[in-house]
Amino acid sequence: MFIVHTYTVAVLFCVVTMLCWGSWANTQKLAGKTLRFELFYWDYVIGILLFSIISAFTLGSMGTEGRSFLADLSQASGSNLASAFIGGIVFNAANILFSAAIAIAGMAVAFPVGIGLALILGVLLNYFGAQKGEPLWLFLGVALITLAIILNALAYLKKGGTGKGVSAKGIVISLIAGLLMSFFYRFIAASMDLGNFVSPAAGKMTPYTAVFVFSVGIFVSNFVFNTILMKKPVDGEPVSYSQYFSNRFSIHFVGILGGLIWGLGNSLNLIAAGKAGPAISYGLGQGATLVAALWGVFIWREFANAPKGVNAYLSATFLLFVAGLGCIIYSGV
Repeated sequence: MFIVHTYTVAVLFCVVTMLCWGSWANTQKLAGKTLRFELFYWDYVIGILLFSIISAFTLGSMGTEGRSFLADLSQASGSNLASAFIGGIVFNAANILFSAAIAIAGMAVAFPVGIGLALILGVLLNYFGAQKGEPLWLFLGVALITLAIILNALAYLKKGGTGKGVSAKGIVISLIAGLLMSFFYRFIAASMDLGNFVSPAAGKMTPYTAVFVFSVGIFVSNFVFNTILMKKPVDGEPVSYSQYFSNRFSIHFVGILGGLIWGLGNSLNLIAAGKAGPAISYGLGQGATLVAALWGVFIWREFANAPKGVNAYLSATFLLFVAGLGCIIYSGV
């Protein structure tokens, strides 16, 4: 299987993760004109599972290093299989709740509350689970990125980016989503032998196998979580499975592409975790918020004709993000 042997390549993989995790939502915007979010989400989940299978039988099975996918899957212990599977369930619950939080409270509340909490707790959990990286620079980077997310929220509020009131319900759902989002990565990391991908310990999994089991957890749990969301949506009328199958494949492909993009980022991030450590990989991956903000500003023109002072918030946001990411990268040097 393919294994990363240098910190530089690991950081490069994490940068690609940022691009992927910060860009997949564009496919939701593209499909949203004809496909409700609940139906789009099925295609997104299918895309994640599909990429994990492709990755497992290509990069996860080629070469002479490590265990190939099928051999690795057959020897994995029940506890490690369960850990990665639960990670998928936790991620799916967090992702759906986060989407609901955006619908109820708007991005200006959901992102700083949900993603901010996920970033802080996620880095802490993964660092203490596998201490790798200089803590001073790592946590300084996290602090700078958290501040950047808050400034991005202030920019949205000053612009008037959401007409929704800041409800207690929206804040609570954002907090729950962020709490769950901070845990999913640790479940996957715990199922792998992060210290030795070349000769993993018996019962532990390679990142390719762990990602596959994680993706199966997302797919299986979606029959519960998304079915509930389809019947009781946070916004609009209920939707049915017959509506899903009535859409053209070209529309579904856009959602599947979104899942493929997110899955690519997730796989590269976990492959990089063996060299960079899970805390650094996770922290850099959450820099996706910067990428999403760049899409919103320069492509979707979300801040066009914004009031005076908004550009100052955005400039400070981008500078803090870059500084924070630089600190996280430096923590592993």
